[in-house]
Amino acid sequence: MKRGETSEARKKDTRDKIELGGLIVKAGLRFEKRALLLGALIDLTERLKSDERERARLTAIGVKAFGHEGQ
Repeated sequence: MKRGETSEARKKDTRDKIELGGLIVKAGLRFEKRALLLGALIDLTERLKSDERERARLTAIGVKAFGHEGQ
């Protein structure tokens, strides 16, 4: 990979991580312990693998929280 491509990939990765951190803040979880957040996300990953209704329900909640921008 060329140097410029590596730099762009790093910038994109950094933007993605900042946006994901913003989701934690937007959800009101800023002051929760990292272990709790990670545990919740791991649990959610497992539940979403087997429950499309739960995926749809949570997506609807997220879209509503974002307003028009999350659609």
